[in-house]
Amino acid sequence: MEDIVSLFFAYAKLGIKTRFQYKLDSVVSSFAVFFREAAGIIAMYFSLLKFDTINNWNINELMFLFSLIFITYGIFIVFFMALRDFSDWIKHGDIDRVMVRPRGILTQLVLCGADWLAALGHGTLGITLFILSANNVGVEWNAATILYYVISIASGVFIQGAVFLFFLAISIYFIETQNLKEIMYWNLRKFAGYPISIYNKFIQSLLIFVVPFAFVNYFLAQFLLRKPDMSTYPEWFMYISPFVGIIPYIIAYFFWKFSMRYYKSTGN
Repeated sequence: MEDIVSLFFAYAKLGIKTRFQYKLDSVVSSFAVFFREAAGIIAMYFSLLKFDTINNWNINELMFLFSLIFITYGIFIVFFMALRDFSDWIKHGDIDRVMVRPRGILTQLVLCGADWLAALGHGTLGITLFILSANNVGVEWNAATILYYVISIASGVFIQGAVFLFFLAISIYFIETQNLKEIMYWNLRKFAGYPISIYNKFIQSLLIFVVPFAFVNYFLAQFLLRKPDMSTYPEWFMYISPFVGIIPYIIAYFFWKFSMRYYKSTGN
């Protein structure tokens, strides 16, 4: 484990040096990510100037929901970005190079795949939204709520890691999975920024049982905020939120291990 940690920091140092080789471009890139994602928050803000609340969620509570999406994704792309882009590794034959090294394939992908510029942009936006909203949503921050929050953040990272680990396994069979990712991750992620109670039952089921974004932010926020729309769902959803991430990740991991038996090089 100590060796793996040292390798992670070695890769991180190398990745940061590589990314910031052109300093101006790197800074502009991080700001571009920040402002691109912030555009949706700005649109939400101006909408609420007219409607005041969305299903009884005010602007601060919605910012709190969005902060969880951006913070978890910012951490996710530090550790799991290579999983997001795995189909490119297969298409270009890069996975063959990884397979002949003495380290495990997944270990190498986690160690060398961080996108520090995107992580900075998403993470900064998430932290900014959290700072702006956390003291204005009525949460009593104590040891218990802080611990719940931190563990749930880790769970949210693992939920998204599980989704892309599943796509990684699917890529072994079909090579290109970009459109599937677009539908099952990126589009659903847009829905997840808002309270899932505003959607029809089909969308809610997708966000709870198929790609469980609801456990990344909604049920976490419900534990802390206790909004009235929680009565639509089983109360225990709030209490399992910190532990949900590990279950889909383990399932996706074993599916990936099984799928690797059928890997064939693209020959590039």
